[in-house]
Amino acid sequence: MNRLFLPAETPVEQALHGLALAHPGLLALNEDPLYVTARERHPARRVGLVSGGGSGHEPLHTGFVGAGMLDAAVPGRVFASPHNRQVYEASKAVAGPEGVLHIVKNYTGDRINFGIAAERLRADGIPVRRVLVDDDLATESEETATGRRGTGATVLVEKLLGGAADSGAGLDELAALGAEFAAASRSVAVAARAQTAPSRGGEAFTLPEGTLEYGVGIHGERAATTVEHPGFEQLVDRMTEQVADALPATAGSVLLLVNGLGATTLLELYAIHARVSQALEKRGLEVAGRLVGTFVPALDMSGFSLTLTALREDWAAHWHAPARTPAFPAPESAR
Repeated sequence: MNRLFLPAETPVEQALHGLALAHPGLLALNEDPLYVTARERHPARRVGLVSGGGSGHEPLHTGFVGAGMLDAAVPGRVFASPHNRQVYEASKAVAGPEGVLHIVKNYTGDRINFGIAAERLRADGIPVRRVLVDDDLATESEETATGRRGTGATVLVEKLLGGAADSGAGLDELAALGAEFAAASRSVAVAARAQTAPSRGGEAFTLPEGTLEYGVGIHGERAATTVEHPGFEQLVDRMTEQVADALPATAGSVLLLVNGLGATTLLELYAIHARVSQALEKRGLEVAGRLVGTFVPALDMSGFSLTLTALREDWAAHWHAPARTPAFPAPESAR
């Protein structure tokens, strides 16, 4: 049985139409090709910020379009990259006097299609640079030819770059900052149940009772490791330790994202957040900013991810800068 309540025809188009109807003061919808743009822009912003990727990860990216974050977002089909024409047209629509910056998750299709669009933009005389987000520790291996996948850190990078763009940073400065934000971020995810397969209904894969996919991806791919469920405390402690150990040794304060993968309740996520916060405090890491909720899901997967970004002191202002989008909450202070 299919657990998803989606129309049989053009589900992504209809969902995006519904998003724009819900937030008419924030978003403008372009239907051909499909993308959304922000209605407001900080007067100091000189570079347009554009991101995108497959659908099924809402509110990423379309929910983070608006003042203080993205200028445009481009959705593909479920778990499929957007077409390069969408990226090209959206970028042309929001490019600033210094051009446009693409924020791209590390997946082959996204890299290719954003790359083709970038070449077309350059041919038009529009400067363009790319920030590649690659935070997933589960694919950090010499055996993985494509490297770390881009997952939860994407929303943190988009917020930090939005704040930096509103401070008046130019294209090259934003590209350099974005590379540093991504390099300072690591994530890991775990799932107790796979997402629903949109094409046929039912679970995309099955797990034996009492086991977890440790290091699961956000596109329905299985993890490299299936483990016995060790219990709540042991699981959260293991994940926190793994991500914190991967941060730069100089990290004194961090941004923390406790992210649901689509079917995980806030009751669960807040309990996880309490445990992670306790573990970080024991390690002497100050949490300078935090998000708890469903920000980068994998359709309706039952699971969660942890993301930490080692925060430099001069980055904090970008995190706390104002933002008004459909899905990003007002940033909270550390305490």
